[in-house]
Amino acid sequence: MKDIEQHIIKLKNDLNFHNYRYYILNEPIISDYNYDEMFRTLESLEKKYPQYKTIDSPTQRVGATILDSFKPLEHRTAMLSLSNAKNQTEIINFYHRILKSLNTDNVEFVGETKLDGLGVELIYENGIFTAGATRGDGFVGENITQNLRTIRQIPLKLLGNNIPKILEVRGEVIISNENFQKLNDNREKNDKPLFANPRNASAGSLRQLDPKITEKRPLEIFIYAFGEISENNFKNHWMFLEQLKKWGFPTNPYNKILKNENEMIKYFNDMENKRNTLPYDIDGVVFKVNSLNLQKKLGTRTRNPRWAIAGKFKPKQEITQIISIDEQVGRTGIITPVANLKPVKISGATISRVTLHNQDEIDRKDIRVNDFVVVERAGDVIPKVIKVIKEKRLKDAKSYHLPQNCPVCHSPAIKIENGALLKCSNISCPAQLRKSIEHFVSKKAMNIAGAEATMSLLVKANLISNVADLYELREYDLIYLERFGKKSAHNLITSINKSKNVSLPKLIYALGIPNVGEYTSKLLAKKYGNLTSLLSAKKDELIEIDDIGPIVAESIVTFVQEEKNIKVIQKLIENNVNPIYKNKNNE
Repeated sequence: MKDIEQHIIKLKNDLNFHNYRYYILNEPIISDYNYDEMFRTLESLEKKYPQYKTIDSPTQRVGATILDSFKPLEHRTAMLSLSNAKNQTEIINFYHRILKSLNTDNVEFVGETKLDGLGVELIYENGIFTAGATRGDGFVGENITQNLRTIRQIPLKLLGNNIPKILEVRGEVIISNENFQKLNDNREKNDKPLFANPRNASAGSLRQLDPKITEKRPLEIFIYAFGEISENNFKNHWMFLEQLKKWGFPTNPYNKILKNENEMIKYFNDMENKRNTLPYDIDGVVFKVNSLNLQKKLGTRTRNPRWAIAGKFKPKQEITQIISIDEQVGRTGIITPVANLKPVKISGATISRVTLHNQDEIDRKDIRVNDFVVVERAGDVIPKVIKVIKEKRLKDAKSYHLPQNCPVCHSPAIKIENGALLKCSNISCPAQLRKSIEHFVSKKAMNIAGAEATMSLLVKANLISNVADLYELREYDLIYLERFGKKSAHNLITSINKSKNVSLPKLIYALGIPNVGEYTSKLLAKKYGNLTSLLSAKKDELIEIDDIGPIVAESIVTFVQEEKNIKVIQKLIENNVNPIYKNKNNE
């Protein structure tokens, strides 16, 4: 039996090594046929002697279990985001800010491509891949271990020596442009909806509950950072990047050491020029102080490190035509003009609608229906009208003006923020109510499964007039509604009751306070501890909180002092929707 165990160990090690040669070095030294023969031999032996099957075996890449949902996985050290430099001047300012902070004129940097994919963390214990997660909110991600194991570039067992007991590495999962095109061609042949762009395809593939689906997607990964390392003997970031290769990880070939601001600007320009010739999407470059001691000395802000910055490239642009302009009413009642465009592809995404923000923006750019316009994706994500091509304007094109009444409930629209915005005057406007409840029940907020698709139905039936009404619904209220039966009614009520256990930051975010996102919701939860205390928030004490400025503070105070909001919050508390903030680990 000892001989069999040794034979299995040798097969595993040999196959892991050949995976490294094939997927990382792109230099295979055996044929596919020979590899397959070794793999089948290992499979056969593990089936016959299951006591020798281990999680680092190449046969264990694809799990058989289909998950019901992804469990949370907390990062030992936060996965921080990076501050952005939008042009060369801001990169130079960053460079000199670092020199001034360190009181030196000699700092080395590492330049890296900013890949446009999905950030993940991989966790190794004694060299074995044991868990992996999405970035999430930077503190807690989703456990997607089964799906990450399907990516052949990720080693299940690390190669070489000097392997820490605990090693966390961070990387970006991507799909190359060529593989993305093949993926969409195949989906089109099978009458399946196409992915908008490689980034969406990567994210969607990693969030499949069935790992066998993920396995079929052409995912790749580049590793670029570390989290927790139990024995961290690295002096600088470049040493870490070099060691990654020895352990069997893929790193980006365009990583480069940069000695000064001139080399940083040259690297930025070179990569922007290469952008369209690379096999994958990048939207900028990243500059990091190389020395880990200097990184530690510079420290971090609340949300991003002081020792790194992302240099963003100019967004990609295209020309298209505005077909029509209509109005949308948001959850705060703001009436926003939205242009419907002749569909156009920008950075892999098809753009057919774009917000025009407000009347002032329309007037300033003189935007009219049927105009030809330059559209770009800001940050390669959000579409935006840059300018009108007036030389192509039709002679009978008329100026556009927002209506004086709400397009949904027809109540008078009122001007706010010095006339810059229009707002529906009816606080019971169905559009506002529906949008606010859709936000409240969404995944990032109260995560009430099945509710988002039925909000219009519940509002139309006059079963809910605010978010707190959800917690007074009963199954018998629902079973006679269209598309509802006993089972669906039971499932919705169960999900609503389950949401009472969400964390305080999620509940604050769910309330939809203007200018308050997920991050600010955490700050408020930590400061006030419960909803009752939040109702007594004062502007001066809010401004004392790091990262909350006067405008956000004013939004919070206005919200918590408005009578209808006070009644909703009190009603939530009466229905036991009243979590207490505990700590970062158990919010």
